[in-house]
Amino acid sequence: MPGPTRKTTRQPGARAKRRTPRTKRLRVVVLSRNRKLYSTRRLVEAAKALGHAPRVLDTLRCNMVVAREQARILYRGEELSADDVHVVIPRIGASITGYGLAVVNQLDLMGVPVLNAAVPIARSRDKLRALQLLARFGIDIPRTVMCRYRDEVEGAVSMVGGLPCIIKLIQGTQGVGVMIANTEAEVSGMLDTLWTLGQEILLQELVAESRGKDVRALVVGDRVVAAMRRTARAGEFRSNIHRGGVAEAVNLEREYAEAAVKAARVMGLEVAGVDMLEARTGPKIMEVNSSPGFEGLEAATGLDIAKLYVQHAVEFADARLARAAPGHLV
Repeated sequence: MPGPTRKTTRQPGARAKRRTPRTKRLRVVVLSRNRKLYSTRRLVEAAKALGHAPRVLDTLRCNMVVAREQARILYRGEELSADDVHVVIPRIGASITGYGLAVVNQLDLMGVPVLNAAVPIARSRDKLRALQLLARFGIDIPRTVMCRYRDEVEGAVSMVGGLPCIIKLIQGTQGVGVMIANTEAEVSGMLDTLWTLGQEILLQELVAESRGKDVRALVVGDRVVAAMRRTARAGEFRSNIHRGGVAEAVNLEREYAEAAVKAARVMGLEVAGVDMLEARTGPKIMEVNSSPGFEGLEAATGLDIAKLYVQHAVEFADARLARAAPGHLV
């Protein structure tokens, strides 16, 4: 069970080979399907600007060799040695979560420092599991119900505070799979359609005072480095930038910053985008993202988010190396 206290352990069977001091120039690998994506491109630019050697690896081109003697990865037919990589920044898209998690785990087994490990990424991707963990550790969340039969819908709607309510796919990103239902007929129709398609869904309360807006906080390590308030465009209730929402920089109150950092710690993530609603009772955590896009955040705040991201990856890798050095006391 994850908790607010961060603790890093190595997977059983890991064979970490890099135990000698490195040069200041690190080989920083970004796992991404598309090097032209804004966040991927900016991470590469930031790594170069900081004097490191970045490389983008297409996650689906990483072929894993699983054997008792050694964990290996072949990239486009060539062996990827643990000595070729000093730190990995995963940018795992929702459409390849399963394969991406396997690649991240394989790198971890090879002893490569990975910013955001496979298990924390998996926790955050499953919306119900993430909410269960957040609630377990005393973090306020919107009231949420999961049900599977039509005769339970009326009771489920009542438990989340009545109509209108939010309907969400358990796995989704950038506002995809998030809907609003204003009548029981709409709820039933949406659920019937999604269940027929084999989807698992959640019903969630609509926090009226925060309708059409939310706050995205970027947590890096143990602090919030930037935050923005997103507001939905006219006629839309989802505030995601990809859905046409607009963003403005915001200085978070201490209560909101602490909630965001705690949420990232509960998930076990080194870097996370934490989405919050501004309720009358304070922050309500909606979602914790393990591969947060930061184009909108850089535009809204004017901050070099990519640089902060890479700097933390380097510090994380150096800390891992120091802990693994001979004579280090754990």
